[in-house]
Amino acid sequence: MNVSKEQEKFLRKLAHSLDPVAWVGQNGLTDSVMEEIEAALNHHELVKVKIRVGDRELRGQTITLLCEKSRAVLVQKIGNTVTLYRRNRKKTGIVLP
Repeated sequence: MNVSKEQEKFLRKLAHSLDPVAWVGQNGLTDSVMEEIEAALNHHELVKVKIRVGDRELRGQTITLLCEKSRAVLVQKIGNTVTLYRRNRKKTGIVLP
């Protein structure tokens, strides 16, 4: 799923006040972390995740893997925090412009 620049800007605006729902630590993307992120995406559609692993290159690889595994779109990356979006087909809470 891809979002346009306008939709991305809209999602960033919505995510501004959100707190992180999951933290990826030194153990990386464990099953329990992925379950938590999946549940949050199913319920909220738009979530923030803190990624506290190694250096910048490893963090980038972790973000790519996270997006692939969760089938989510990377909306924003600031420092150690990423914002992910995945539309819930059953219950749409966010209506994109």
